[in-house]
Amino acid sequence: MKELIVKVIPYDKKMVTLALESGVDAVVVEEKYREEVASLGRIKVMVPEDIRWITLSSPSDEEEAAHLLEREKMVVITLGWEIIPIENLLALSRGRLGVEVSTLEEARLAAGILERGVDALIILPPLMPHIKEVVKEIKISGEKVELSPATITSIRPIGLGHRVCVDTCSLLSTGQGMLVGNSSGFTFLVHAETEENPYVAARPFRINAGALHSYVLRPGDRTSYLEELRAGDEVLVVDASGSSLVCNVGRVKIEIRPLLIISARTEDAQGEVILQNAETIRLVGEEGRPISVVDLQEGDRVLVRVDSAGRHFGMRIQEEIQER
Repeated sequence: MKELIVKVIPYDKKMVTLALESGVDAVVVEEKYREEVASLGRIKVMVPEDIRWITLSSPSDEEEAAHLLEREKMVVITLGWEIIPIENLLALSRGRLGVEVSTLEEARLAAGILERGVDALIILPPLMPHIKEVVKEIKISGEKVELSPATITSIRPIGLGHRVCVDTCSLLSTGQGMLVGNSSGFTFLVHAETEENPYVAARPFRINAGALHSYVLRPGDRTSYLEELRAGDEVLVVDASGSSLVCNVGRVKIEIRPLLIISARTEDAQGEVILQNAETIRLVGEEGRPISVVDLQEGDRVLVRVDSAGRHFGMRIQEEIQER
């Protein structure tokens, strides 16, 4: 996850307060203001000496930056940077690279260089009026996820088991859910409990995600088992168009409930998911409409994500793995 760091030099208490309220990761102030900022909220407070700053004005500056990245905690390229030198540094280095940005366009550009982006954006005062938009785009909005329609091939009760409810710290909307499955290579879009029904009130923060062994897609192309999730973890919430946002887990509930195993197939892949057998648990139909597992029929089309299977501790690996 990229760091958002606000540089408040010269010092401005209102700007620091806005940074705190917006949810940035850190602020940079002069040493004499460190304690004052620390008293305003629980946030990382840095001083200029904590970062190695460098201006890229010649090829030799780029070489120096590359060497610095090998031994410094963070190297920040000051305002006036161009794309090609940043691309070179990202391609060559494993260190943490940041850049100063003063406009929303610069922030977007820096966040997407080489489809990876820099590790940190140093927000300068001219960008502060747009800080909440920057936080939303960089910290909350997630990657685009490619979804495909799959045809339901079977639905079968399998008795009791432990299922996981994931309660997020966000209000979710119709069409949104999490990608869950028996295999990391074939995950189903399991809908949030946003819909009203005669028996239970809507829980628009909750996703009744499935059996505890299931994979769940998380930010940064990572997966976890549902059982591993804890309060404060980040999960990826995806809508029917494939747009995603990063949400924090507020609570995880694991309870014994009756379960269903649901199988589906695309043109060249197949997979399963195990979900609770209850009217409030829904998949997302091909057209974005939530479908209760109670009403689901063989031949129905639902949205899934098909990927190459192969994960080690949640990270993608190139290895032949069969999951059944």
